[in-house]
Amino acid sequence: MKVKAIKAAVVGCGNISDIYIQNMQQKFQILEVVGCAASHMESAKRKAEQFGIKAMTIEEICESDEIELVVNLTPPSAHYAVIKQLIEAGKHVYTEKVFAVELAEAKELSELADKKGVYLGVAPDTFLGSSIQTARQLVESGLIGEVTSCTAIVNRDYATLTELFSFLKGKGAGIGFDLGIYYVTALLSILGPVKKVNGMMKNSITERIHPFPREDNFNERYQIENEGILAGTILFENGVIGSLQFNSESVFPEKPYVTLYGTQGVIYMSDPNEFGGEVRLLRKGQTEAIVFPGNFGYSDNSRGLGAAEMAWAIQNQRRPRANKEMAYHALELLHGIAKSNLTERTIILQSTFEKMPPLPQGYLNQEYLQADEEAALTI
Repeated sequence: MKVKAIKAAVVGCGNISDIYIQNMQQKFQILEVVGCAASHMESAKRKAEQFGIKAMTIEEICESDEIELVVNLTPPSAHYAVIKQLIEAGKHVYTEKVFAVELAEAKELSELADKKGVYLGVAPDTFLGSSIQTARQLVESGLIGEVTSCTAIVNRDYATLTELFSFLKGKGAGIGFDLGIYYVTALLSILGPVKKVNGMMKNSITERIHPFPREDNFNERYQIENEGILAGTILFENGVIGSLQFNSESVFPEKPYVTLYGTQGVIYMSDPNEFGGEVRLLRKGQTEAIVFPGNFGYSDNSRGLGAAEMAWAIQNQRRPRANKEMAYHALELLHGIAKSNLTERTIILQSTFEKMPPLPQGYLNQEYLQADEEAALTI
């Protein structure tokens, strides 16, 4: 049975838009990209010419009768206003993380989407990739027994990265909210909701100087508003205790360390910022971990997978896997760590979410999505 593609547009034409549009055009046939918009029309025109689509204003996207779904790739500080405008225009929205900087804004957007009867999906979608899906399969098959604790640690050097990606200077783009969200989402997708958190935050570097002599802003000072280090202890509803540590006052490239500890073994996960990567399993009594072969598709850079999966959900009137409920819970968790740091108290999370079924096993790329829906997806 041939399924009609959902017409989509992209808002935000920065670096990440290339892989999104490329994948939506070539990999995910459920989506048909017809237009793009940016804060500067010249950027939209260049991107439109590159991919053979139409340069549009966001108002034109909102007024379009053919565009059903919009992928929002603007900086985090712009997410609230952009998403609200699109939802009020009756568009389904899939947005890069996080879907709002402030928790109250995220709640408002979530409620508005429900009121308008539109879908709101939120990145990261890397948890749908081969690596994290394989780790989840190992957990649910009981190969490490009962999961008792987990750890997620990563380092970065924002002194360098903020020169390459200026949005990292803005609100909502600190190490926890821009990068740690990948780690948090990976753990939530495997272990489910969190009950309470304790945490600490630190920003020992409050000012930096632009270091590149060939740039116009050389030697100029700028303020750092975001967290430099975010660390927390979390208690999942199922009793698992987790430790998080995200540090941007360190070195680059990053060295991810994500583990799941169980009564019968340990799983060493790959980088949650990637779709693929090795998953290693150390069973009780063994001295060396073995690499467990992935049984799922999407091991390459598949950004846009969440938008495609949401498009199938729209076609079949079911909940998407990269849904706003899990995204809100992840955002509340990070805000809970920040609040715990200020109040020196344990923070009880108010939200929860329903853990979604894993992806079907053994399918690759578009074939998986088609088979997924043809199997009726009893969700």
